[in-house]
Amino acid sequence: MYFTKCILYYIIIGVLFFLIGRILPKRWFVCDKPPFRTLHAEKNGKLYETIRIRKWKDILPDMSKIAPGIMPPKRITPDDNEDTLYLKIQETCIAEAIHILLCIFGFGCLRIWPGAGGLIMSLLFAVGNLPFILVQRYNRPRMTRACEKLLQSREKAAESKTAEKFS
Repeated sequence: MYFTKCILYYIIIGVLFFLIGRILPKRWFVCDKPPFRTLHAEKNGKLYETIRIRKWKDILPDMSKIAPGIMPPKRITPDDNEDTLYLKIQETCIAEAIHILLCIFGFGCLRIWPGAGGLIMSLLFAVGNLPFILVQRYNRPRMTRACEKLLQSREKAAESKTAEKFS
């Protein structure tokens, strides 16, 4: 019975935190400020390649594919404008924050199931959320670089068009 109550608790907090992530003001999530700023030790995401993140990250469930009308897609496309690109990067911050909160609040299962069973459930829940946090930390600097390159190429294209008009 404790097991079932813990699973129900995890479903409830999962849905609740998903909804909270959707309604929180996006301006609270700034990718170049702590705690979302890439740490020096992360080497712009290269650290995560040591755990072969590139091979397994796409296997994880992606809410932008499960609920496409609610979540913006994470892939950068040539049609994206600066605001859309920044929103996609902010979404990585939101996802990271939500998964960290799930790890923390997951230990609430100990109130439902005191003792070893609740501790094991809580630890498994935290470990299960860890890959999602790592993927956000890995993707954010890559998306930021891609965004910068896309904006630079658009600026160059605009400059060359302007130069053609005056020549």
